[in-house]
Amino acid sequence: MPMTAPALPTPLIDATALAARLAAGAATLIVDCSFELSDPAAGEAQFAEAHLPGAVYAHLDRDLAGPRQGPDGRFRGRHPLPDRAAFAATLGRWGLRPGMALVVYDRQGAGFAARLWWLARWAGHEAVAVLDGGLAAWQAAGGSIEHGGLADSTARPATSTPYPPGRTTMPTLDAEAVQALDGRLTVIDARAGERFRGEVEPLDAVAGHIPGALNRFFKDNLGTDGRFKPAGQLREDFAGLIGDRPLDQVVHQCGSGVTACHNLLALAVAGLDGSRLYPGSWSEWCSDPARPVATGA
Repeated sequence: MPMTAPALPTPLIDATALAARLAAGAATLIVDCSFELSDPAAGEAQFAEAHLPGAVYAHLDRDLAGPRQGPDGRFRGRHPLPDRAAFAATLGRWGLRPGMALVVYDRQGAGFAARLWWLARWAGHEAVAVLDGGLAAWQAAGGSIEHGGLADSTARPATSTPYPPGRTTMPTLDAEAVQALDGRLTVIDARAGERFRGEVEPLDAVAGHIPGALNRFFKDNLGTDGRFKPAGQLREDFAGLIGDRPLDQVVHQCGSGVTACHNLLALAVAGLDGSRLYPGSWSEWCSDPARPVATGA
């Protein structure tokens, strides 16, 4: 008798559950999002060296972000959201269809995979999960890997049908709204503490953070094994930041709107959906000298 395809667990899937899906022949698109901000070509090289069977590659700059300059000529940040139609075309080029399971992973503690998880839901695709522990967890569980192959998603056939975007469940706020709602929002910054405090700034022109923001380094969502902490622990951790603030008054940012999605994913793991993303994040915020800047803890 044919195996029954197991349901896709969300927002995380472990290596054993993914292996069961693949063994059952369940339609599953796997996307490798590995990337290094300091070396934009490194992720593709890592993909060519080893990736999950049948995976395609998503490049942060090309596939998971849009142009840095908006139609009005204003700087939108280092990794602004892509145009929804353009992103739908990317999903279609990869072969994603409505209702199909999408599993995403990377080698960086889900720092980049979380961006695609968020974008897929933003496009209206709910059947998406992050491989908990990434490639390392897959290999530790005995999963097979492939070498070489397609390391550039832009080379896939251009005749595919764009994914039909649906209702988004991932709300956003722009810089003007964040500034106008000062004091009425809890802003959570996902950058490392030394960047948040303004002690170092390797990527953007100005060091510091949005005044009043709180710091939750995205890697604090992970245990020592590189997997997400249990839901109860994440709820407790975020309760110390959010308190009684309604989730729709919580906004997440980081350097460029990428690892902020990791905190949103952690909240989803904790069963706390509903907070918002500031896509431009610090890179957009600090580009306007009229916006206030804070330093220190």
